[in-house]
Amino acid sequence: MAEETEQITEEDIKEALKNYGAPQPEEKHNIHKFLSEVAKSKDTTKTGYLTDIELGTTPYAERTYKNLELQSKELANDDIWANYFSKKAEILTATSLSRNAKLLSLAVLQRKELADMTDMQPKKENKGWFKKKDKGDTVVQQ
Repeated sequence: MAEETEQITEEDIKEALKNYGAPQPEEKHNIHKFLSEVAKSKDTTKTGYLTDIELGTTPYAERTYKNLELQSKELANDDIWANYFSKKAEILTATSLSRNAKLLSLAVLQRKELADMTDMQPKKENKGWFKKKDKGDTVVQQ
């Protein structure tokens, strides 16, 4: 019988280290990271300061474009038109986020409130066996 030898490739080593290595800390997101990513982005459509006139009106709504994308992909099996309608829908959503710089205002303006969210219930009368006795109920023994 011929013995088969296993060859360990570099890909196997990388996969093993990725799966069994030390745990990685979760990536933390904050405002500064968000704003730096916005500043670095190539598409600034979402971060503009567009007014209603600049936004304009579109011949079709976003749901219509999404429906046409689904029909193109699933019914007609046409990825070219599905991709086109997907991009048209993205244009609508990207510009809607830039209406009066809504995306940036949400990222920059934070309102933190400290409030007591517990339900304040009035104290109920203790009617159990171990309740305090009323002063009028005391009996004097002689």
